[in-house]
Amino acid sequence: MHGLSFRIALVTALACASLATDPLPGQKNAASAVDLTVTSPEAQGFSAEGLERLHTYMQQTVDSKQIAGAVTILARHGKVVDYRTYGQRDMASGAPMTKDTIFRDYSMTKPVTGVAMMILYEQGKWLPSDPIAKYVPEFAHLKVFNGMDADGKPILVDPDHQPTMHELMSHTAGLTYGFFGDTPVDKMYRDANLFDSKDLHEFIEKLSKLPLLYQPGKGWTYSMSMDVEGYIVEKLSGQSLPDFIMDHIYKPLGMRDADFYVPANKRSRFAAVYTTGKNGELVQAAADPAGKPTDYAAEPGMPSGGGGMVSTGADYYRFADMLRNKGELDGKRIISPASIKLMTSNHLAKGLLDGRFAIGTLIMREGSGYGYNGGVEFDPPMADLPTGKGTYFWSGAAGTWFWVDPTNDIVFVGMIQRMLGPASPPLEGESRAIVYGALADPSK
Repeated sequence: MHGLSFRIALVTALACASLATDPLPGQKNAASAVDLTVTSPEAQGFSAEGLERLHTYMQQTVDSKQIAGAVTILARHGKVVDYRTYGQRDMASGAPMTKDTIFRDYSMTKPVTGVAMMILYEQGKWLPSDPIAKYVPEFAHLKVFNGMDADGKPILVDPDHQPTMHELMSHTAGLTYGFFGDTPVDKMYRDANLFDSKDLHEFIEKLSKLPLLYQPGKGWTYSMSMDVEGYIVEKLSGQSLPDFIMDHIYKPLGMRDADFYVPANKRSRFAAVYTTGKNGELVQAAADPAGKPTDYAAEPGMPSGGGGMVSTGADYYRFADMLRNKGELDGKRIISPASIKLMTSNHLAKGLLDGRFAIGTLIMREGSGYGYNGGVEFDPPMADLPTGKGTYFWSGAAGTWFWVDPTNDIVFVGMIQRMLGPASPPLEGESRAIVYGALADPSK
């Protein structure tokens, strides 16, 4: 797809090249246990004065009512050096933002689903070169959209090859999302009401009847690929997607509030979510970009591997710190260093890295690409980025964002609840500039 629209960029904006498996110069071995106690920034190479610019910037976005509130966590070498709350989790009630506030992660679910897939990869359940149809037989006869005929009907052709698991994991299989694009295929997706499916099997049945947007491997489109992955996780594991992730990721990592819904006993901690009103003001959002309710009050019939997760900032930090620590946290190994490297390496061919494809803050270009289920900065200076080589990152439709920088051994998690739009503050890019501006001594 050429020239993705700004509306597509809003889908998640959404929040990786290889996380090195050996410590780099100046990089310290991680502590065996996660401790969210804030330690001295200077001890980890940061300037406390420099980090005050982050506090000022975040507070200004609250004071100017660009966001209701936020939680940010910054760590280096496994040591938290900054952990702050700002503003309110609910503007109507005036409830303050707290560290245990629960957020809608939306597309930051994708890296978690990616780790679930890598767990199954290590169990020998799938290979990147396998056709998707090996695990989703309904995809065996997919067609590819090739324009419209004189009567206004779609021309469908056979794929040059069956789309593979590698292409599914890297958004190059030819799938799309539907509710942000303007192509005839996107309209077919919208008409199919894919996210109104009663379960993932019904979702797959509907999706299998729709054509691919382009020949597999010949483009990059932000898509429902990770929802297909969610179905594959269920099929290969014999568990529901939420149960598999709970047993293999959330519980081992101590992610106490992470789930696919918010139960009654936790709803008082659930942040209100906002969108932009007619006059640019924040108004509470009743639906997400797919038209689904934002209340997360009940266990979903169709759990979304691409956008269904909720968590606290601390929960997501534990997940991100596991990635930084090469697949292990608190002595519990989730996946191997080799799987982390595979997941967080760029998987886009050079021909796709020419600026044609973009989503959120990610423009696929020289030095900045896509791995499995997340963005990858494999040559940051070439891409005009301040981060270290191998940074893995992603964001969510309600403004959440994170990155893991293995070169500088940095993890950052930012949590807000404002649906992304033209008036959204550029928190992800600005926070990066400020954080790396405050990294006074990278050698520590």
